[in-house]
Amino acid sequence: MNQLNEKLFLNHLEEHKGILHKVARMYMDNKEDREDLQQEIIVQLWKSYSKFKGDAAFSTWMYRVAINTAITYFKKDKRRSDRYTYDTNHEPLHEQYDTEKEKQLELFYLAVQDLNRIEKALVFYFMEGLSHRDTGVLLGITEGNVRVKLNRTKEKLQNIIKKLHHEF
Repeated sequence: MNQLNEKLFLNHLEEHKGILHKVARMYMDNKEDREDLQQEIIVQLWKSYSKFKGDAAFSTWMYRVAINTAITYFKKDKRRSDRYTYDTNHEPLHEQYDTEKEKQLELFYLAVQDLNRIEKALVFYFMEGLSHRDTGVLLGITEGNVRVKLNRTKEKLQNIIKKLHHEF
């Protein structure tokens, strides 16, 4: 790959680095695993960059690669613990620190760990504001199936959060 393509790739990656953080946060519950997953996503993006034709936005293509990498990485990762470990190093926030909001966010991410890989992808795409149609294309399922699965996943997530809230 020539230097121009490499520079373009790095510029795209820098512009959309938030996708890396969000996907890693959805799929891994501790800092080291998140960092490992982010590195794996970058490697996979780089390996497949020559196949990126620009038919879709870079961010759309990056979502697809990142989620697919997270799903396969999750399958291969034998080191992953089944328990959530509270990590004091939070992702940087651009707003005032709010302890109640931070607790809710931690509870949300803790609950997300109980979802399966596809449910996590659905929640991620929902949080990113993707349409049901676009989510279906990215996951290879119909728009109607996205609606049904997303509604079930939201309900499941609410139940997990209620259960966790009672434990704290």
